[in-house]
Amino acid sequence: MTTNAHQPLPRTDAFSNPLEVGRLLSHLLQAQSLPALAQGIAQALADAGAGATSVAWWTADGGSGIQPAGPVSPRDAALLEALRAGTEGIDEVAGHHARLLARDAGAGIALLHAGQANNGPLEAACALLAPVAEAVLEARHLSGSLRALARSEQLQAALFQIADMASSGMELNAMLRELHAIVGRFMYAENFYIALYEESSDALRFIYLVDTVDPVIRDANQFIPMSVMDKGLTWYCIRDRRPLMGSVPDIRNQVSGPLRDIGEECFDWLGVPILVGDAVRGVLVVQSYMERPRYSAADQALLAYVGSHILTAVDRKLQQEELERRVAERTHALTVEMQERQRTVRIQEALYRIAELSHTAIDPDGFYQAVHGIVGQFLDARNFYIALLSPDGQRLHFPYYVDENGGTAESRPVGNGITEYAIRHARPLLVDMDDPATRARIEALQASGELGLIGRQSMAWLGVPLVSGDRVLGLLAVQNYASGHSYSAAERDLLTFISYQIASGLERQRAAAELKEANADLERRVQARTAELSEQIRVREDIERQLKYQVLHDPLTGLPNRAYLRDQLLRALAHQQREPGRGFAVLFMDLDRFKVINDSVGHLVGDALLREVAARFAHCVRAGCDMVARLGGDEFAILMDVTGPDAAMRMGQRIVEAMKAPIRVEGKELFSSVSVGIAMSAPHYTAPDELLRDADIAMYRAKAGGRDRVEVFDEALHAQALQLLEMESDLRRAMERAELVPWFQPIVRLSTGETVGYEALVRWQHPQRGVLSPAEFLPVAEGNGSMEALDWAVLTRTLEVLSRLLMPGQYVNVNFSPRHFRSPGLVERLMDLLKAHQVLPSQVRIEVTEGALLENAEKIGHVFCQLADQGVMVALDDFGTGYSSLSYLHRFRMHTLKIDRSFICDLSPHEEGRSTAVVRAILALSQAQRMEVVAEGIETEDQRQALLALGCELGQGYLFARPAPLLAREPGLDGRLQECAEGC
Repeated sequence: MTTNAHQPLPRTDAFSNPLEVGRLLSHLLQAQSLPALAQGIAQALADAGAGATSVAWWTADGGSGIQPAGPVSPRDAALLEALRAGTEGIDEVAGHHARLLARDAGAGIALLHAGQANNGPLEAACALLAPVAEAVLEARHLSGSLRALARSEQLQAALFQIADMASSGMELNAMLRELHAIVGRFMYAENFYIALYEESSDALRFIYLVDTVDPVIRDANQFIPMSVMDKGLTWYCIRDRRPLMGSVPDIRNQVSGPLRDIGEECFDWLGVPILVGDAVRGVLVVQSYMERPRYSAADQALLAYVGSHILTAVDRKLQQEELERRVAERTHALTVEMQERQRTVRIQEALYRIAELSHTAIDPDGFYQAVHGIVGQFLDARNFYIALLSPDGQRLHFPYYVDENGGTAESRPVGNGITEYAIRHARPLLVDMDDPATRARIEALQASGELGLIGRQSMAWLGVPLVSGDRVLGLLAVQNYASGHSYSAAERDLLTFISYQIASGLERQRAAAELKEANADLERRVQARTAELSEQIRVREDIERQLKYQVLHDPLTGLPNRAYLRDQLLRALAHQQREPGRGFAVLFMDLDRFKVINDSVGHLVGDALLREVAARFAHCVRAGCDMVARLGGDEFAILMDVTGPDAAMRMGQRIVEAMKAPIRVEGKELFSSVSVGIAMSAPHYTAPDELLRDADIAMYRAKAGGRDRVEVFDEALHAQALQLLEMESDLRRAMERAELVPWFQPIVRLSTGETVGYEALVRWQHPQRGVLSPAEFLPVAEGNGSMEALDWAVLTRTLEVLSRLLMPGQYVNVNFSPRHFRSPGLVERLMDLLKAHQVLPSQVRIEVTEGALLENAEKIGHVFCQLADQGVMVALDDFGTGYSSLSYLHRFRMHTLKIDRSFICDLSPHEEGRSTAVVRAILALSQAQRMEVVAEGIETEDQRQALLALGCELGQGYLFARPAPLLAREPGLDGRLQECAEGC
């Protein structure tokens, strides 16, 4: 900008108005860059009448400027350069001065003005604007630091990834694609290639090239001479050993010579050489064909930095190629040294050709003729024939015979000719009649009659038997009638190898003929069976359709089954992922009290009830839109498309209402209600079982809420499900960490208070929640199938402390889940455990509930007998709360009957309550069966006296002691039993 010393000084009245100053400073502090700040300050100065003052700025990347924009005078340019250099420049002659507002390591902003060096109003304006400029520079510096830090972290992660790929077993092409993706994270790299430079051959190898516009394709294994790339961008990048960046016209000014256009012209190009020391190993190039922000110096530096790491990774992957290159060089050297073996190489190729013909030839005559032609390339085969023995070995056939004199060979009986001689001895025969020794030997054989002359006498003869396995098929022979044309041992070896291929071909042709005949016979049989098989196929297809229907449908109700429902749920989930606005709902139905109906009127009536229920459910849904499925037992489900929970609730209410009417089955009028749980589709569902699980949870909440109702799965139920899952996980870890411990409650003789035994009751010493009672975790163990493992863990802990707990004659009762009696080997495992802990069988009694007796009574009775035979007694716990079948007492071999606490609570010695008669009857039955009786839940002295009056001898309850851990059960500490058990 040109300044004038005679222009007026800036007026500062605008800077003295506080309101204006506040708005100005607020506006300037929002500047996003130094040019924007300079423009704002210049505008403010201009508004204040400072026409002789301009604002100069500069950045570390070389950018600079002056506001207001216009031609820059040499004096202003000198001042700006002095400021960039770090000094304040003042032109004393022309009166041009600079006032620095702010500066950091690479950038700054200053005022340039014409006039006096010391100007009061201008100094005031500088004092006001300097803090704003410093704040903007600081914000710019911090923003740049944050971007640099983020980019540095991203670069570090990329380098780690490159190092990992280099040491991994990743294929080279896959690694190069990943390297391309890594470069693309830092800059535009849609068009990218890596070329390695081979200095020794002055050639480039484009190991990776992706170009969206240029159709050129480079073979990754081909070395392209640099002369082909002469004066191109890549050529200059390697020859000049320095990066090139910018548009093609820009790069023309950067290269050391004329630039030749190769390929499509790009909008922007950036290439960096990969240097190892002073040597160029390759080049990395990114380019853009569309208008976009151009590559920067930072992109260039980053590409150069990443390039060395990419080269390291590529070098490791190219080690094998380097090894192959060295092998190729060595092979070339050996080829030069072995030129004398070229004939052998050609022979080898011919042998491969013969082998191929023996596999592919169909016409024998064509095969023989091709073999003759190949053999003729390496030895004199003007006279060539193939002789074959008949299957019975009595005749000799000549399927191929060529003679230069026009001679022929007819099929003949096997005689004493030279062909038969070689076949009989089954080894190659080389005859050279010019050799005196060979001639003498042949003449001797002829004189002895072993060898006879058949046809014209040849001067040189070479025959090789055709051998397959241990059988000679015939002979391959060449001969020459002129003297001086003998055959060599190498030619004998060649013909020997050829004979193997011909023998193999002949065997294959024989096998092919047999196979053809077998195929023809098979085809006749297939045709004969076609009509029969067609009928069988039709029947099979009918059966397959029926089986497919049966697999996906419930045989009782004809409804889709669980597998069909899961398949439809998978489709619904996939459809929802494609169309997030589409919703659906799963209704889970369970009949209330169905088990009571089934057990009371029989399974046939129960099945008829289920069919009627299925029909009512199917009548409630929309045909063709919703699906009803039976999951098993009395559980049903409905899959329906909905837009919200209201539609699903209406469907649930229709289901509930449909069950209000009585159901008549075989003359009986039955009533059954239904509990319905609903799970609505949501993005977090990924599997059908998750939806069914949540609908099932909602259904159980409906049952808990009084049955015959509808519940929708919500966040509260979800939280309960998560809590249950957490409890399951904690419980499994508790068994691993031995957090489940037995607490003991004494069983006493009611008349004296003497302790005769104990009942081991499990407690969970939870690390966060403290001691948990069985009611808090046993239902979870029952639900997830870990009850058996829990029982064994408690039994093992009990046996470990039994020697410190029991006095002579005492015993301990251990509760066992009904699941144990389904498992084989229960008795053996229990006895092994007792033996391992040196515990007598009489010291342990197994407590079971009536539920254990309901399934497979015969097997359970057998287990009870085995336990009794081993000396382990069985106690029936909570008698009276279940089915209380009197047949149990008679059928099963049990030692003890425990009366449930519900019958004890209202006993009194002064009057007979509702339970007195029941307890009296139980005692009478037990005495008749000679069973021991223990009353549970005795809490008052009146209950104890009432039981004594009824004849009950044993009992347990809080009246005597609460359950407590072993430390409170040491002999002599009876006074602490109650204290230790308080609150437990």
